[in-house]
Parts: sequence; structure tokens; C-alpha cells
Amino acid sequence: MYLATRQTLDTIKSNVMECLGKKVILRTNKGKRKVKVREGTIENVFPCIFTVRIDQGTDAERTMSFSYSDILTEAVEVTVIGTADAIQVS
Repeated sequence: MYLATRQTLDTIKSNVMECLGKKVILRTNKGKRKVKVREGTIENVFPCIFTVRIDQGTDAERTMSFSYSDILTEAVEVTVIGTADAIQVS
């Protein structure tokens, strides 16, 4: 487990910024073996959170927000579509 320093969170934030506008796959861990997989596009990057527009088909869209600590604690895994690269702690 990583010690969450400001530098670690800044690294995660810069990795998310590099993927701004790209399509990603989100795997969210909801606990008790509940994992949801969604596809979307990283829409905005803010100082404490980032937002992802989820494509649900049939003209329905949803925006979800996540904090950088969600990636640090592995509550959410973000993978860029078309690559094997996941946004994670280096």
C-alpha cells in the first residue's frame, strides 16, 4: 500500500490530464465482490476530482465524478481504450 503524499496524488492527476478527451474503461469496486464496468470519456479535470461522461447507449449519457484518491486506493481502475495502459500509481 502506498503512503498518499501530495506528490503521489499530483502524479495521478497528471496521468489523468494526459488522458483528457480519451475513451476509457472504468472498473469500479463497490465492495463484496461487486464490480461495475463502464465505458466513457474523461471530460474534465479539476484540482480534487475528474469527471467521466458515461456512454449508456440509446442517447442516454451520465456524468460521474471520481477523486484521485479513488485511483490510489484502487476503488476505481481507469484503462485507456486501445492500449493496455491503466492510470495508476507508478
